[in-house]
Amino acid sequence: MTDNTRKIIEQILAVPCGKVSSYGAVAAKAGLPNGARQVVRTLHSMSEKYALPWHRIIRADGLVALEGEGRALQITLLRGEGVKVSKNSKIDMKKYGI
Repeated sequence: MTDNTRKIIEQILAVPCGKVSSYGAVAAKAGLPNGARQVVRTLHSMSEKYALPWHRIIRADGLVALEGEGRALQITLLRGEGVKVSKNSKIDMKKYGI
């Protein structure tokens, strides 16, 4: 595992239950200001192995990025943590974002 990947994982794990963060914000906090795509790759390849709360990472505009069954699961998990998700799959980043 690279140092950058470790930093990304640490930042993902730091997002508390009932809150969300964006791909870009996670990258920036990990010291990778242009690393949003690296966050996506880390989530895709390491969520299961490291029990990452992947569902708490969304787009910067508050939208759930996944499609289909993945979107439905992500919304279900977020709502289970008390995050309000609108009918158009949007989350209020001022209220729930960190």
